Parts: sequence; C-alpha cells; structure tokens
Amino acid sequence: MYTPHPDRYADMPYRRTGRSGLKLPALSLGLWHNFGPDRPVDVQRAILRRAFDLGVTHFDLANNYGPPPGAAESALGDALRADFSHHRDELIVSTKAGYLMWPGPYGEWGSRKYLLSSLDQSLGRMGLEYVDIFYSHRPDPETPLEETMGALHSAVQQGKALYVGVSNYSAEQTREAARILADLGTPLLIHQPRYSMLDRRPEDEGLLDALDELQVGSIAYSPLEQGLLTGRYLNGIPDDSRAASDSPFLSADTVTEDLVGRLRTLDEIAKCRGQSLAQLALAWVLRRGRVTSALVGASSPRQLEDSVEAIGNLDFTEDELARIDAVAKA
Repeated sequence: MYTPHPDRYADMPYRRTGRSGLKLPALSLGLWHNFGPDRPVDVQRAILRRAFDLGVTHFDLANNYGPPPGAAESALGDALRADFSHHRDELIVSTKAGYLMWPGPYGEWGSRKYLLSSLDQSLGRMGLEYVDIFYSHRPDPETPLEETMGALHSAVQQGKALYVGVSNYSAEQTREAARILADLGTPLLIHQPRYSMLDRRPEDEGLLDALDELQVGSIAYSPLEQGLLTGRYLNGIPDDSRAASDSPFLSADTVTEDLVGRLRTLDEIAKCRGQSLAQLALAWVLRRGRVTSALVGASSPRQLEDSVEAIGNLDFTEDELARIDAVAKA
C-alpha cells in the first residue's frame, strides 16, 4: 500500500495559471515516453509515486501517448486505481486529442465528433469521470476554429473537463481561440508549446507575448530538447540514446559537432551555477515566472529527482542569460 510522503508540498513551488484559480507545480510529469507495455510496470509506478512525493501533482498525457496509442493513459489508470484512489483531488490530470487515434475520417484533427469521442475513450482508459485539463493538441487547417473550441466548451459543460487548453497553436490562432472561448463562457486556461534554450519559437514568433496579453498560462514541453540538453550527448551519440535509435523525435543527423560543442559550453555554464545541464535547461525555461510549468519525462525515479533539483536555483544574472543566448542561439 502506497503512502505519500507527508511533506510532499514543502519544497515544490506552485504557480498560478494565467488569471485562473488553478496553480500548477513548477515541474510537471509528462507521460509522452516511458509509459507503455515496453516499460516495466513497477518502474512506471515508482516514477509516479516519486513524483507525487516530490510535490509534482500534475500528470500530463495525450490520447496517442504510448506506444501504442492509448497505452500511457491505460498505465496511468492502473496506477490511479492502485496508488492514488484516495488522492484524486490532489492531482491535476490532463489529456489531449488531435493526432491520429483510429482509422477513417473521424480519428484525428479537430472536429467535434473526434474530440468528444476521444475524450470519452481517454476517460475510460484512465477510469476517471473527468480530466482537469482537456487540450486541442494541434490546430486543424480544415475544421472551423469555432467548432473545435465549441467542442472544448462542451467538454466543460458536460462535466468531463474542468479547464481547457490548446497546444501547438500559433500566437494568432491562440488569440482567436481565446476570443471564441471567452464568448462561449469557458476561458482558455493554458497553452502547451514546445520551448527550450535551443527552440525559441514561442519567443521569436510572439506566442509568449500573446499569452501575457491574454493572461493565459503556459506549460513548456520538450524543455530538455528530447534529451539533447542533458549530459548524454556531451561526447557524441551514445549507442543506447534516442538519437541512435529509429526515434522520429531525434535523429543522429541533428547531433552535429557544432551542436556538441555548444552543449559542452552550456554544460560549463551549468557547472558554474552548481547545476547539471538538464537542471540549467529547466531553470532557464522557468526563469522570471513567464512559463507556468515545465514538463519533464523520466525513465527512473532518480532521473525525476535530478530534474526536481532544478527548482533550487531559478535565478539568473544578466551575464548568465547573455552567455546562454550567445551559445544557444548560435
């Protein structure tokens, strides 16, 4: 029988999400990788337990996380029933719909039929009556945005989601989504963009500015850039790394000599701060409070613990930020 740590809320900072009443932990656990039948169940359960013990109260999923699609939600459902049945009200569980889940014209994108059908399936896999946040995972170029946002609004009206969000939307699309939702009476809570020291698009394309204007929260995915911003690639490509596999998310061609040199320089900056490269990368995303939460994955409890240690030093000098920019934006 799992008993959570009594001091689990002592150290983790919680940040208000936009202008809502919801607070998220500075670090949230993403179940994009490492939660499926190819991973030992006891390791998955140990990661979730350790996360909660450390104050990581937010578990983030999508319908297609696995592999296979749906596996991560099923794995979380098993863990919720086994370990967290008495702690549901202490957890934030989110899921998304937008990518391919089943064959035919109704199995992906942003139609009302797909989004609400997918949410029902997600709730079934997780054994939940509702999720805390339901996202449109990507904009649909063919479905009117009014229909997609209307489906999110319906999920709230039906009691199947408490809040709604979008992911991978541009600044302009986010502004329009927020306007439509406001007219319907369901505020846009949060945006989930890809954002890291090496991927500045939310800054460069005005998304962070739009979120500030709209008073919408943000939660950054891939803050470690699929593992590049860890110590794994400081000497090239390890044989057991993601870049050495057939992963669609990181190819060996990405890990150039120039990039390895830049990673080594960033690692030196991290050491001067008393941090690992991964901790530096997470602290950078969370700097100045502009991002509500950073999503981290974990293949072991120890890896998660290392990430959480980043919250011990979230302050940067202007000189440190300038040095990081000079390397990361090169």
